[in-house]
Amino acid sequence: MKANQATAEVFFTAFKALRNKEREAFLEKVISDPELKEDLFDVALIERAKKVKGKPVSAKEYFAKRRKMGSAA
Repeated sequence: MKANQATAEVFFTAFKALRNKEREAFLEKVISDPELKEDLFDVALIERAKKVKGKPVSAKEYFAKRRKMGSAA
């Protein structure tokens, strides 16, 4: 497991251990951040697009392309 994957696993495990009210408070903070909110929307759109026939694209590829083109992509 790569270091970034291990870090993500630690944060995800900690998130899952939170009580419902703590999770809600955390998620409210996440969606109040404009960049993180946009990232969440992008991930949701990617997941929905995976169900549509066409050229497959991973989230990693999408975010790399978006960074390259700027946030207007």
